[in-house]
Amino acid sequence: MLPSERDALNETDAPAPTSRRVPTLVVAYEDPAPREGHRDLAVEMPVNLIYGSVPYAVMMTTPSDLVDFAYGFSLTEGIVEAAEEIRSVRVEDGDGGLRLIVDLAPGRLREHLARKRAISGRTGCGVCGIDDLAALPKAEPRAHAAQLIEIASIQRALLGMGEAQVLNHTTRAVHAAAWADRQGNLLAVREDVGRHNGLDKLIGALMRAGTDASDGFVVITSRCSFEMVEKTATFGAAVLVAISAPTSLAIDRARLHDMTLCAIARSDTLTVFSGRDRLLLAADR
Repeated sequence: MLPSERDALNETDAPAPTSRRVPTLVVAYEDPAPREGHRDLAVEMPVNLIYGSVPYAVMMTTPSDLVDFAYGFSLTEGIVEAAEEIRSVRVEDGDGGLRLIVDLAPGRLREHLARKRAISGRTGCGVCGIDDLAALPKAEPRAHAAQLIEIASIQRALLGMGEAQVLNHTTRAVHAAAWADRQGNLLAVREDVGRHNGLDKLIGALMRAGTDASDGFVVITSRCSFEMVEKTATFGAAVLVAISAPTSLAIDRARLHDMTLCAIARSDTLTVFSGRDRLLLAADR
């Protein structure tokens, strides 16, 4: 490898911070005194890819190595076949995110603009079907009933998740989303290789059953990104519990929707990132 090639591989571009420190409240189930602290979260940011002044897709990414991302995305999407067909990539600030302006070679641009993008179902990545930052999904604000959830109920639901994940016992490769009543009993569980898909399946089941969104809370086994908060808010549930960590935008959206967001949820502790007033802790008794 030539020195110039090695330098190019090691170059990074980070137009925005890739992590953010937020205040937290760590609650131990058997300890009446919650602990205040801070935690660094991965930043999740919408990035709008634009070719020839035409928006193409909005992807949720960590805002680093974005030029590399533009090249790789363009190749895997079939927009280009070689690096030489990209003349330049420019990173710009956008409305609530970033824009990647990709300048294609004239012939390749004509082919791209003539081709209509067909989006297939995917197990991860960005916000499929959205081609502009202004169209980023945002649930309609809902007035949540002030239903208190005991911390012991969340613990009970978490302890039941392992046995409830039937497909994951076999594959160890799927995410789960569950609905628990206010006592922590798991009433519905759906699994899928895509964390968004699992939550959509759960919400669909609850809709078909006519479930009142104020009668319980959602538990997910994946990290909590902004889409998971938006989907939960769209259904109308006020409490979301995630086993993995949330992103910065997930917390922002949870606060926007006046939701309770608990994450890094284990059998002995969980971390409250927003909406502590809906939780009945040992210290409140």
